[in-house]
Amino acid sequence: MANHQEKPTTPLPPPPQPEGGVARPRLPGGGSAHAGSAGYPNPPDAAIPDAATLRDQWRFAVRQYSRWYSHAWGTAILAGAAFFALGWLVKGSNPLPSRAEPQHDANSKSNAKEEN
Repeated sequence: MANHQEKPTTPLPPPPQPEGGVARPRLPGGGSAHAGSAGYPNPPDAAIPDAATLRDQWRFAVRQYSRWYSHAWGTAILAGAAFFALGWLVKGSNPLPSRAEPQHDANSKSNAKEEN
C-alpha cells in the first residue's frame, strides 16, 4: 500500500462546560462512557477530519457492511438448506411440490393402459 504522510495533530482543548442546571444526556442504565466521565459516550469531532482519515473511515465502513452482508446471505442459505432437509425428513420425500411428480398424470396413464 502507499505510504501516507501523517500530519501531527495537536489535541484540541475540551469544550466549555455548561453552567447552571443544564442536564446532559446519560447512557442507559446510569453508566458512562468511561470511569469518572459523564456525558456523551461518543462525542462529535471538534473539527472536520482530513481527507485521508475520511477515506480510511469510508473503507472501514464498506468492509464492515460487506462482511455483514455476506454473513446475512450465508445465514439465509444455510437456514434454507436446513429447513429443506427438515421438510424432507418430515415428509419422507422432496418437500417442493414443483419438483415432485404429478400424481394425476401417473394415475391417468395407468387407467388408460387398463382400458386398452
